[in-house]
Amino acid sequence: MSAEQQSSVGKRNQKGRPVGPRTGAPLPAATLETDRNQLVINHVGLVKAMAHRLAQRLPSQVEMNELISVGVVGLIDAADRYKPALGVPFDAFARRRVQGAMLDALRELDWAPRSLRRMRRDLDQAIAKLRHTLKREPNEDEVAGELSMSRAEYDKSLDQIRTLDLGAIRQLDATGEDGSPLFELCLDPDDGPDAQLHRTELRTLLAGAIRELPEREREILALYYEEELTMAEIGKVIGVCESRVSQLRSLALSRLRVSMRGALGDLRR
Repeated sequence: MSAEQQSSVGKRNQKGRPVGPRTGAPLPAATLETDRNQLVINHVGLVKAMAHRLAQRLPSQVEMNELISVGVVGLIDAADRYKPALGVPFDAFARRRVQGAMLDALRELDWAPRSLRRMRRDLDQAIAKLRHTLKREPNEDEVAGELSMSRAEYDKSLDQIRTLDLGAIRQLDATGEDGSPLFELCLDPDDGPDAQLHRTELRTLLAGAIRELPEREREILALYYEEELTMAEIGKVIGVCESRVSQLRSLALSRLRVSMRGALGDLRR
């Protein structure tokens, strides 16, 4: 490859399409397909890492190979839609597509029994009722009492509910290489302005709901979703066992669901 050709690699026109080394004209479809395929090949490791991390939170009947397969489909979709001219790193853009494909596949499997979904709904309703009655955030003993459960039964319920809380929160404040919030980087550029504005409003509501959480639950969410620590690692940081971290995370997510439903209801009125 000549020096001139090397210097032109990666150049793109105003529409973000790759251009040739001499004319500046858009590259032919065959070359674009090669670029796309290379993006996919270079990021298969990302899919495997995301599948492995997600599989750790799921029941044993969900196979990691299935997650990888649907994740690769999401990666290919990301490569097809990617627009370098927007300045968004590909891995940040691809993560949303890959994770979305995996979560969609899990929802279609519908592996969670109805009794587990009812248990989570009962927890949310108990928290909402106690908030209304007490005019503050209820503690765990109060929630267990409202559910007519012993503390041991309540803790067991939280352990079971955790498997339903997949992809409940994306990173909110962690930043990419250019300092932009990753939440914004992962917005699909194909979405219209109305959809992006709606997501921005949801982000603001969610951030506010997180600020209202008890401090320990807030810390767990930050370590889990932003620092990407495992449950065991978080337990070492805050001085509790891994199962306790899992329970508090489930409780925090239940509090957030109640808060978001209330906030969204207020917006619709």
